[in-house]
Amino acid sequence: MSPFSSVHVPVLLDEILQLGDPHPGQLWIDGTAGGGGHSRAIAARLEPGGKLLAIDRDPNAIARLASEPRPENILLQHASYDEAPEWIASLSWPAVDGILLDLGLSSDQLSDPSRGFSFTHDGPLDMRFDTSGGAPVWQWLEYASEQEIADTIYRYGEERLSRRIARRIVEQRQRSPLQNAAELRELIHRCVPGARHARLDPATRTFQALRILVNDELGILERALQRLPDLLAPGGKLLIISFHSLEDRLVKYAFRDDPRLEVVTRKPVTASDLEVERNPRSRSAKLRVASRKTIDNVAAASLK
Repeated sequence: MSPFSSVHVPVLLDEILQLGDPHPGQLWIDGTAGGGGHSRAIAARLEPGGKLLAIDRDPNAIARLASEPRPENILLQHASYDEAPEWIASLSWPAVDGILLDLGLSSDQLSDPSRGFSFTHDGPLDMRFDTSGGAPVWQWLEYASEQEIADTIYRYGEERLSRRIARRIVEQRQRSPLQNAAELRELIHRCVPGARHARLDPATRTFQALRILVNDELGILERALQRLPDLLAPGGKLLIISFHSLEDRLVKYAFRDDPRLEVVTRKPVTASDLEVERNPRSRSAKLRVASRKTIDNVAAASLK
């Protein structure tokens, strides 16, 4: 496989096109471009006259998209999606008609052993989306206290054995640095009774927690939920796909409580049985959609 060949399959694509309803002449943002599947499908609906800004924190994703043929109306930018207002200002776009965030890991990231996202690979314990800055997970594990490690695994991974795992990590690093993804997985398995026969690999929750921490994923999402609604034209859609309860909870309450937004999907949209069969990673995807209130909406709400 070429280093620039994407293996990622976009989730809930039909639902995004239906609920987002992109059409010619509109301006859109895909804040998590990844393999480009969502971006290409939306951009095709924007012709003629419309444009899509495809953003991603992962420089590898942007390099891959830049190396492949793509519609001329897709603009690429290496950035975090919470920085979208600055890039929209630089393009002199007055407002946008749709913003999509797919908060899940891409299959391209998971399949690359050098990134450390997957515990099934014997690679370095990195987990950064943007390898051009910040510190990899293994470095954080070298200096973090046992309490910090336990609290992180419990808070972001909802792992009930977080203290036991943190204690083993500290014991291990006293002997030698814990720098390998497969090595961390084996350490976690030794902490969890019946780990090798569990339906969900027990390392999943700890790896999720460490990835969230090193990338400040919830902090960036919180900032984006505050900033992105101001980019939307009246009636414009904000569509967010989440893959775990911590993200989904933030999105749910932000959509419900933000006076600028009107909730479109009262319950999260999930993948059909057919999509799950074709793409098992779509099983945990939850799509929520809100729209920017029009002046009439705001006026009506103020009279209630």
